[in-house]
Amino acid sequence: MDILFTVLILLLAVAVSGVIARTVPLKLPLPLVQIGIGALLTFPLVNPHVTFDPDIFMALFIPPLLFADGWRMPKREFFMQRRAILMLALGLVLLTVVAVGYFVHWLVPQMSLPVAFALAAVLSPTDAVALAGIAGKDRIPSQLMHILEGEALMNDASGLVALKFAVAAALTGYFSLRAAALSFVLIAAGGLALGAVIGWLFSFVSERFLNVTEDGDPAPGVVLTLLIPFAAYLFAEHLEVSGVLAAVSAGMTMNYTSVAHKGPVSTRVRASSTWSMIEFVFNGMVFTLLGLQFPGILGKALLDAHHTSNVQMLRLLGYIAAVLAALYAMRFGWVWLLRWVASRGAARHGVANAVPGLRTVAITTVAGVRGAVTLAGVLSLPVALANGNPLPGRDSAIFIATGVILASLLVAIVGLPLLLRGVRRGAQGPHAAEERQARIQAAQAGIRAVDAVHEKVSEDLDESQAAYAADTTARVMDTYRRRLASLDADRNRSAHARRSDALELEMRLAGMRAERATLLKLRNQMQINDETLAKLMREVDLSETAMTTRGHNRN
Repeated sequence: MDILFTVLILLLAVAVSGVIARTVPLKLPLPLVQIGIGALLTFPLVNPHVTFDPDIFMALFIPPLLFADGWRMPKREFFMQRRAILMLALGLVLLTVVAVGYFVHWLVPQMSLPVAFALAAVLSPTDAVALAGIAGKDRIPSQLMHILEGEALMNDASGLVALKFAVAAALTGYFSLRAAALSFVLIAAGGLALGAVIGWLFSFVSERFLNVTEDGDPAPGVVLTLLIPFAAYLFAEHLEVSGVLAAVSAGMTMNYTSVAHKGPVSTRVRASSTWSMIEFVFNGMVFTLLGLQFPGILGKALLDAHHTSNVQMLRLLGYIAAVLAALYAMRFGWVWLLRWVASRGAARHGVANAVPGLRTVAITTVAGVRGAVTLAGVLSLPVALANGNPLPGRDSAIFIATGVILASLLVAIVGLPLLLRGVRRGAQGPHAAEERQARIQAAQAGIRAVDAVHEKVSEDLDESQAAYAADTTARVMDTYRRRLASLDADRNRSAHARRSDALELEMRLAGMRAERATLLKLRNQMQINDETLAKLMREVDLSETAMTTRGHNRN
């Protein structure tokens, strides 16, 4: 019963956080609201007594979220920015582990060097979900956001693998750089390959055995899709390769396969709505769980230090500030160096004024917020050594990591809006031209297909039936012709077409809402039953969704 109560409390917290973020006049980032609600839940009268188990957390929450991110990640941009992403996800992580590890060992002498390396390893992964929630939609330039998202997808694996070797060194006192480098390559490559195989196998099975007709039930295929990230993660962990990269790779593979784009519309609609709900709930629970842990870790440590002396409490806060400053300094210096090298290469090819932009470097630095993976990683540190003695410095590592997570979120909340103020974003999106061309070609293909059907069905029709067929063809083609007119290069013609489309959208929406009200009235008067109501309402809802989506895309 306690587990049921806990789950219901967390779900309620996630729902309330969404309401607060939308209704409070002060626009607070959703992750901050969820962390605050989690912290409030620790009050004695409400405290659900959630035990943060790192293994369960990593297996339950991380795979579906990374899978969804991998599925959504623009593959073309990921490939184009692969060098910057790998230099951040691999180069910066390894540099952070070494440099920040030695710095932490110097700063906190009672923390052994392997534990300091482990702390630096868990502090190296960044959290793109928290970043998106803080920065808001389309606030960060798209090219930079693609790099940050790609970095967050990849550096979870590199940071957790580095943590594994640091923990092994702490427990055994032995470390081999050659063995670690070879093992890292095998673990990463194995995870990527296994995830791709699992994603491809599901697509193969789905295309041949799970594809249903438009009247069939898409639920079995959608449920199996939900299991893919867990299968990839658990199989990878069982084979001792990277489960994190396996989940990411499975998501990317699914995006390439036909199952994501073909098959019944009902399956895609159901899968899209299901995944949107899962992402919202899981992301919300992750940040709520973070909020539940902060008072118990930070508050308890600071209170104990305060009872000892104010100097001890200030020393603990100084540890957090110093480590955070070191992380920012490493990130700023590394990003500036990468941009300087890139600018020198561009200058050699005749590109003028190719110099590193300090604002972009600063945005990239502040955008490196830490999140749930960092907390899960540091809490997974073993409590005792092989001989039974306590692991030296574990409590300090947990305190510093927790403080850095909260501080990095607060710095991003304050700093990003200031840094992004005045950043130029065109009236059109970065891919507006290719989107317009794709719409034109799709509409032209639609016209050709309708014309081919008209010619085929008109062969055996008499004059009266052929006239009806021609009238029907004209009505269907008119939709595509008006769409092409709205995309025309002639501004006057396209503006007129868009005004006509807007008026049509308003009228159609008014008609659909009247349909919906009438259907509800008929059900209330017992003239139709709930099954008939649900069927007809779904038709109206899907039509309205399609029209409003197309209307938003035109704006």
